Amino acid sequence: MKFFLIDFDGNIFIKEISKLKDIYFSFPVYSNYKFLPQKKEIYLKKYPISFEKYKKAFDEVIEEIKKGNTYLLNLTFPTQIETNLTLLEIFNISKAPFKLLFQDKFVCFSPERFVKIKNNKIYTYPMKGTIDASIPNAKEKILSNIKEMAEHTMVVDLLRNDLGIIGRDVKVNKFRFIDKIKAGEKELLQVSSEIEATLPDNWQKNWLELIMKMLPAGSISGTPKKKTVEIIKRVENYKRGYYTGIFGITDEKTFLDSAVIIRYIEKNRNLIYKSGGGITIDSNAKNEYEELINKVYIPI
Repeated sequence: MKFFLIDFDGNIFIKEISKLKDIYFSFPVYSNYKFLPQKKEIYLKKYPISFEKYKKAFDEVIEEIKKGNTYLLNLTFPTQIETNLTLLEIFNISKAPFKLLFQDKFVCFSPERFVKIKNNKIYTYPMKGTIDASIPNAKEKILSNIKEMAEHTMVVDLLRNDLGIIGRDVKVNKFRFIDKIKAGEKELLQVSSEIEATLPDNWQKNWLELIMKMLPAGSISGTPKKKTVEIIKRVENYKRGYYTGIFGITDEKTFLDSAVIIRYIEKNRNLIYKSGGGITIDSNAKNEYEELINKVYIPI
């Protein structure tokens, strides 16, 4: 069984799971870490960028949309945080279907699967659209929101095209279903879809090449992908690094599972939490700024 990690720029780390050192992960079906009961009062303070700085980048994105250079762009920024937890403690107590602690350099507790392969079928699960579950009629509001519908539809179309590059018989099995996610003291509703395709019979021989053809993930870049990534790098003006890359495990025979590296804390001189959201022509700068800050949390 192998573990693989690919950053936003396409740099690859791959190793036999038995040879991993100081790298811990957890998937719904497999983990190499024994989680321990832990009770601790959690302190988390956020120091986000100013709204003025965010609005400047947001306005640049809107101009690019008006020019037709992008239709959907995932705009992200780093937020400095303070917490009384170590990265290992965060990894241990956070609740998420996909978790990764990489050599005390970063921790990720992601709700978003990238692709799953079972036998010759590949599945992807784009996530786009988030709302506070405590808002009255939250489910109905997020599903009927025109901006959120447009954003999600564009990502689904992009991922259908990505699967079409490497597979055949592409179809959307579920469109815009709701998942509940714990966000610190809040509960969020997250909108997802499921897309399926059939892989070539010999996918095992070049599985990594097939995965690379789909990167970066559409849900954290945008469409059209190549031009949108160029705009992202100019407008954000910081290195995403492993944030919004992917990590996964595979037996290189019948099974592969992977996740998008979101809900991510990086250790440099300070702790940095990177977060963001999708921008379309109908986006509101204040709402998007608030979403960026709301996504800075530890799910316990």
